[in-house]
Amino acid sequence: MQALRRDSVTLAEAARQDLTVPIPSCPGWSMADLVVHTGGVHRAQARIVTTRAQEPMGIAREMFDGVRGLLGWLESSTLMGGESDLSAIPAGLVDWFEEGAAILVAALAEADPEEAVWSWSDDHRVQHYLRMMPIETAIHRWDAQNAVGQVEPVERPLAAEGISHTFEVMMPSRRAHRQAPPGEGESFRFVMNDGPEVWTVRFPGEPVVRADGEGKVDLTLSGSASDLMLFLWGRLPVDRLEAAGDVGLVQRYFELVPPV
Repeated sequence: MQALRRDSVTLAEAARQDLTVPIPSCPGWSMADLVVHTGGVHRAQARIVTTRAQEPMGIAREMFDGVRGLLGWLESSTLMGGESDLSAIPAGLVDWFEEGAAILVAALAEADPEEAVWSWSDDHRVQHYLRMMPIETAIHRWDAQNAVGQVEPVERPLAAEGISHTFEVMMPSRRAHRQAPPGEGESFRFVMNDGPEVWTVRFPGEPVVRADGEGKVDLTLSGSASDLMLFLWGRLPVDRLEAAGDVGLVQRYFELVPPV
């Protein structure tokens, strides 16, 4: 919870510097788009947790009522397939984001992690959101800081959790959603050089096989937990990591595990 709170504050600090700056890691987005997206996600997940929803709820229009003109701005923005008007960003946008982050933190703090709620993953408990929301917020905090040139790494314990979450939750979801091809025997190992964790994934076909730390692989990528997590989320290029084996397989990895 501390990481979620801290990264929300840091994202807001970066956003206050310039809401019009482009987000290089989210092509086509401005800082304002990033703030609206993340703020909407925070409020939507808080509502699921608070109401103990058993079906998908999505982002409701009333979530944007707190800022005059925000809903109209959103509906014509890049996020909705239009073009964001950076000359008319609603006043109070960052305050709205900070309020939504606080609502999410409070909702998660008050809920029983084991209580049943709807989620898009196989984990239909509040625990899904306790795990997912700090990771997604850290990624978008990095996006915001990177855009203004003041980027900080993801905290090591959270980054390690984010890597595990990638292979346990995001990878099967991304493969199913994007109808990724079956593997042809490709194998990858990810080695954290600022901690003991090692993750190994093999693609013999369907399903993907986890075999952490075992056997020979086609490509090993090593780096800090933060750099590995950011690479897996498509934020850093492979040259930020140490590679051993067939580096040409990096493109194949992202065919097998398409970016979100």
